[in-house]
Amino acid sequence: MAISEADIKTLWGRAAGFCSRPGCGADLTRIANPDQAYNVGEMAHVIAHSKAGPRGGKEPGSDTYANLILLCPTCHRDIDKAPEGTFPVELLHSWKDQHEAKIRAYGSEDVYSTNDELKTAIGLLLAENHATWETLGPNSDIAKNNPMSNAHTLWQLRRLDKILPNNRKIINSIRANIKLLNPPQRSAFARFVNHAESYEDHVYDRRDEYPLFPAMFEKEFS
Repeated sequence: MAISEADIKTLWGRAAGFCSRPGCGADLTRIANPDQAYNVGEMAHVIAHSKAGPRGGKEPGSDTYANLILLCPTCHRDIDKAPEGTFPVELLHSWKDQHEAKIRAYGSEDVYSTNDELKTAIGLLLAENHATWETLGPNSDIAKNNPMSNAHTLWQLRRLDKILPNNRKIINSIRANIKLLNPPQRSAFARFVNHAESYEDHVYDRRDEYPLFPAMFEKEFS
C-alpha cells in the first residue's frame, strides 16, 4: 500500500521539513531556481515494510504516519545499514516525538520586554509568510504566467515547512508574552489563532472553507 497524501503532509508538516534525528536537523527541501524545487527528505519506516528489512517485526510495518519518520538520506542510510539493535524501534519513535514537540514549541521560549519588541518579531514572521504567498501562491505571477512550472509543488512544500511553522511560532510567541497585549491586539490574536488552526487543518486535509487571514491582525502586529 502506498503512503497516502494525508500521511505525507502530516509527516512533513509536523517535522517542518527537517530531519528528525537529534543533532542533524538538515533542511530537506532544495530550490534549483525560482520555479523549480525538489526535496531530499526520505520517509523512513520505523518498523520495516518487509519482515526481512531493518527493524523488521513479526508483521510488516504499515505505510502510515504512525510508522514513518522523516530523515535526510544520510541519516536514513546510517540507521538502516547499522548493525541490528543499534537503532531500535523505540529510539526512532522517541526521536520523532522529540523533534515534533520541538517544532510545536517554536517561539514559546521567546520573551520580550516591550510591546514594540514583540510586534517587530511577529512582523518579521508575517513578512516571511506574505513573501512566500506572494511569490509562490495560487495568485502569484509564476502560477499565472507559467502554469507548467512546478511552482505548485514548491508552494505545497513552503506551506508545510515555512507557513505552518511560522504560524505556530507566532501563536507561541504571543502566548508567551500575552501580558504585553492591549485589548485590540488580544482580539486580533484570537482571530489569528482561529485562522491559523483552521488553515493547518485545510493544508493537511483540504476544506471547502476556512477563516481567512484577519486583516486586523496585520494592522495590530506589523
